[in-house]
Amino acid sequence: MKVIIIGAGVLGVSVARQLAVAGEDVLLLDQWGVGAGTSATTFAWTNSSRKPDPDYHRLNLAGMEEHARLAEQLRGAPSYFPSGALQWADAANEQRLADNVERLRSLGYPAHWIPRDEATRIAGDVRIPATVTSIAHFPSEGYVLPDVFVNSLLADAEQHGATCAIGEVVAIDDRPDGVAVTLAGGKVCTGDRVVLAAGRWTERLAARAGIDVPMVTDTGRGAQTVGLLGYARSPELDLRCVIHSPGLNLRPATGGHTVLQALDLNADVDPADPPSADGAIASTLARRFSALLTDRSRAPRIDLRIGFRSLPADGHTVAGYASARSRVYCLVSHSGVTLAPILGRLAAAEITTDQEQDLLRSFRPTRFTGIRRSDTEVDQHATRLGEQ
Repeated sequence: MKVIIIGAGVLGVSVARQLAVAGEDVLLLDQWGVGAGTSATTFAWTNSSRKPDPDYHRLNLAGMEEHARLAEQLRGAPSYFPSGALQWADAANEQRLADNVERLRSLGYPAHWIPRDEATRIAGDVRIPATVTSIAHFPSEGYVLPDVFVNSLLADAEQHGATCAIGEVVAIDDRPDGVAVTLAGGKVCTGDRVVLAAGRWTERLAARAGIDVPMVTDTGRGAQTVGLLGYARSPELDLRCVIHSPGLNLRPATGGHTVLQALDLNADVDPADPPSADGAIASTLARRFSALLTDRSRAPRIDLRIGFRSLPADGHTVAGYASARSRVYCLVSHSGVTLAPILGRLAAAEITTDQEQDLLRSFRPTRFTGIRRSDTEVDQHATRLGEQ
């Protein structure tokens, strides 16, 4: 079977690897290159912390477990770190944290309260402000180095025969006898199946095959899709886990660098007029970061990047064929890093065996059929996007 995968982000490369390992003929296409889209600007926290939908929670748990299995199979530098995560709360947020800890513990999700001294040992080279009143530890969570992860997946896919090419898809012809993908310039690639893993471009590309996959597409100032990340090059920290503190989230990166996320600042981010290195947003991020440093004698050096979330209209993963007769398999998720290993394996299984995978049953694109768009739109206030 020849499978054409459109989109070489973390989901596309994951399913490409699984299909190649299964012996299928795989062509991976991307307009810009591997991992150049949303996968390049993600906080990359592996978790199922605030996913109240039972099926979505179950899928994310499976994603976390699959990361551990996949890490044993991939060669090269480690990319997945089951470091655990800490969430700190001050007086204004302690009830919200307490409610979530209670909910997760009722589901059997590892979560417990720890004292300040234990949190300091787990966290590493950061200080816990005096305003923090409660600290929860989530030992099964962790993080991924996205660029290393994607490159490791691609290397393994290519080792098993997959081919990767640069090309802009301008048409998808979903036919009874196969699928034809037309690239800018006129080249046509034919195959038995197409996996549409194009992230935030999914709705536009799906429409070219007559498929409706509603996505949140607004990328204006403060849009749900817009997320700001800071990449702190200095000072170098011995940060040992993911940390969620009031006003700032942190995760380790390579070389002692730190990835920073301040969700409340996203409302002021305009991709058409990106925040400057010496502007108000950058200053706020640096000030919050400095407040967590044990040595505050050096001013942080932080690069800013704007990312765009791949967000289906209802906030939940899309995985499956567009219809019973379609040869186009749609795959997109807001939780792409957590879910990449499990979605890659399960999607590949469905494509190669035509056997439905139970974990994916609730996430078919057909759920949008006949539903008004306004009835499917994600409520960003119910769960703050970015902390999922």
